[in-house]
Amino acid sequence: MPHSKRTATGVLGGVLGLVGLSTVAGVLVTATVTPAIAVSGYAATSAIEMFENMPSFLKIEKLMLPTEIYSKNASGDWQLMTEFYDQNRIPVTFDQVNPVVYDAILSSEDKNFYSHGGIDLIGTVSALVGNASSGSNRGGSSITQQYVKNVLQQNCEAKATSAEEVTACYEESTVNSGTAGYERKLQEMRYAIQLEKEYSKDEILIGYLNIAHFGGSVYGIGAAAEYYFGTTVDKLNIRQSAALAGMVVEPNTLRIDRPKGSTTNKAGEAINSKADGYSLTKSRQLYVLKRMLADGKITQEEYDGTSAGAIEPKITPRPSGCAQAKGNEFFCDYVVSEIKSDPAFGETPEERTAALRRGGLKIYTTLDAKLQSAARDAISIVPASRDDMNLGSSGIQVEVGTGRVLSMVQNRPYSNDADNKTTTQVNYNVRAQDGGGVGHSAGSTYKVFSLINWLQEGHSVNENVNGRVGVKNVQTCDGATREQPADNSGVPGHIGNFEGNSGYNGTVYQFTKDSLNSGFLAMAEKISICSTNRVAMDLGVMRGDGTPLDNENVPYDVLGSGNVAPIDMAQVYAAIAGDGILCQSKAIDKVVNADGSDHAVPEAKCERAMSSGVAATAAYALQAVMEGSGTGSGARTYDGVPILGKTGIHQFEHTWMDGASTEVATVVWVGNVEGNAKLNGRYENGWQLSRIRNSIWPAMQRAANAEYGGQAFPEPDKELTRRTYVNLPSVIGMTVDEATSRLRGAGFSVTVGDAVDATEAEGTIVEQSPGAGRVVSGTTVTIRPSNGQGATVPGVGGTPQQAAAALRAAGFSNLRAECSDAEGAPKEGVVTGTEPAAGETVSKGDTITVEYQSPDCDGSGDDEEDSGPGNGNGPGNGNGNSP
Repeated sequence: MPHSKRTATGVLGGVLGLVGLSTVAGVLVTATVTPAIAVSGYAATSAIEMFENMPSFLKIEKLMLPTEIYSKNASGDWQLMTEFYDQNRIPVTFDQVNPVVYDAILSSEDKNFYSHGGIDLIGTVSALVGNASSGSNRGGSSITQQYVKNVLQQNCEAKATSAEEVTACYEESTVNSGTAGYERKLQEMRYAIQLEKEYSKDEILIGYLNIAHFGGSVYGIGAAAEYYFGTTVDKLNIRQSAALAGMVVEPNTLRIDRPKGSTTNKAGEAINSKADGYSLTKSRQLYVLKRMLADGKITQEEYDGTSAGAIEPKITPRPSGCAQAKGNEFFCDYVVSEIKSDPAFGETPEERTAALRRGGLKIYTTLDAKLQSAARDAISIVPASRDDMNLGSSGIQVEVGTGRVLSMVQNRPYSNDADNKTTTQVNYNVRAQDGGGVGHSAGSTYKVFSLINWLQEGHSVNENVNGRVGVKNVQTCDGATREQPADNSGVPGHIGNFEGNSGYNGTVYQFTKDSLNSGFLAMAEKISICSTNRVAMDLGVMRGDGTPLDNENVPYDVLGSGNVAPIDMAQVYAAIAGDGILCQSKAIDKVVNADGSDHAVPEAKCERAMSSGVAATAAYALQAVMEGSGTGSGARTYDGVPILGKTGIHQFEHTWMDGASTEVATVVWVGNVEGNAKLNGRYENGWQLSRIRNSIWPAMQRAANAEYGGQAFPEPDKELTRRTYVNLPSVIGMTVDEATSRLRGAGFSVTVGDAVDATEAEGTIVEQSPGAGRVVSGTTVTIRPSNGQGATVPGVGGTPQQAAAALRAAGFSNLRAECSDAEGAPKEGVVTGTEPAAGETVSKGDTITVEYQSPDCDGSGDDEEDSGPGNGNGPGNGNGNSP
């Protein structure tokens, strides 16, 4: 680094500074007691001793630097998303600065900088003599002293937690009156002398230029060059350098980013404005230029050319805050909440906020640009506002197995000046503690916790349950039960099924596929609501406001009445798709300190939350939701990647679609931010709002599938998909209602078939399939009642005429005969049977065929009178025709 070695003049200045300032110290300290400066020998000696005993080591803390937040672009390169800072600072090295800047600052502030030892004795004594009578001690500070003052102020501000504390730091480091003012000056001198022993002149000079205040939130020559003139320090010209050098004496008064004026005169009129050519700053610029000319740093020609020109700022603001993270504002906000809450960035909230705004960190986030872009396009189908409701929508994607947040979007734009109608600061995807609201009613997506609870209790998804609408005595907590009437009456407090479905006896697999409310309430008779809510909490889900899910335990809970955050639900579906491993969501991949070293990264734990068997079996059931007639079939991706999912609609006020591949989980919500307007009957872009999820979710998931792929889900656990066997009772002889009630009560679904011909009274059950005995749980039983029109075919014999008479007597009138030749048979014929056979029950209107044998069925034979078939008294004419 240039000037790294001390010059002889510098060494001498240091010695003179230490010796001479000891004497000056006596004068300064004593002057606080005797303003007339009547200094006694004893007072001076005591002051010198006090000066020498002052602390000499000044710890130069790290500069307060902006924290930068990055995300990868579509090409996979890191790009700056936004920054946060209390002090806009761009540190530069000594060699990066145009030498004219050094000339300007030294000529105006400390022309003897490279020759003194930290204290400019001539300047200090001059200031002392000039200020003694006024009681002030301004002026006389060397660059090294000013650097000390700025370091002390920065060290103080780095610990400040409020604007008031920052102001106090400034006042403490700039106090110029009374004893405190002299003591501050002395301490600065003591530090300055020691500082010159430890650092080279160049190091002190660039240190000063990097820490100096240039008005507002602009600190350091690098940021000042960019902000005020839109350039870099190596390109600053004489005019710009002189203006900036002049500003350090009163940075807020002389700032040139206030075209309407940076201050006011005694009359209260705005001055130092664009209209007056920034008169105060111009005056100070001319002073600097004159000093540069006097010191031979610029020529007369350069002076003439620059002094006449106007100050022409080119204000170039430096983006700050999440409002600058265009398209990624809500994700940025979530990153900030993670920084402010995670111990990796400090033990206290104040330390974490300081790390964000002053730590100079580089934060590399998890955001996937391709997925984020696709998600923004997908969510855009939902408008930012409607006149008839407070409409909100959000989408989030997390990586299975890591918890990395890949996309985070919503329909309403981000704004620091949110009006709650078209813009918002509320992140609909997260909990209140992370910048969200109170969450949204989860609807049937919450049924996944009943499913997991059912499996964890050892039940099979193929176990049969009575899922018909009716009274359900659900378990709330600790064995208590609560009767929950469930029907389709629409009476408040009554729970029915979608579109008036009366429910059925079926398996949990079927209930999941059909999202059957009455089926899940039936499950709650065997597994308590309380335990289901606790399963949800074990999987990282709380209410959106952070309160526990099991603080109420009402029957509606299993159907998703509670408000939850989409990010929590995304974690759960990712865990199901990821072999039961639950990963906390995270938005930060890597953190780098200002010096380039690695910084601790927030810990995002991945822990087993359910067994592999439970996860695989839950995935098996949830895949059915997306297939065939499943409730999620409208959200299929049709790209060949296996997916699972669950739909949810709560009172038509909120609609959800939650799902995942083996690589990425996606959750979409649409509904009321406030209020309870109904989504059905309202449309946007051709979609009913209650179904618009089926446009958003597939688009987001397809984008994830295209980039991350996805494998087949594991086979379900055999034990958790086992068929269970139960006893099927006989209902033969019962009425239809009696039989139906008996079978449904035993857990079977019932189908009433067509009535059959039977001798029993009409409506009496005469057939049952399968028959009574051991059958598979969930079997559908078909029952058939009698129509009362049946009769039993009697056994008949003798001649055909005798058989016909017997059949007519039994109620059969539709008879026919069928003869077969038989040598030796009686001439009048002999009956061999009937069709249907004797003993069978048939309708009395059915045709009964009398079968008989005769030696001559075609009617030829002897001449005796024919008293057999065909004479009108028999069953037929012998040729098979009916009578």
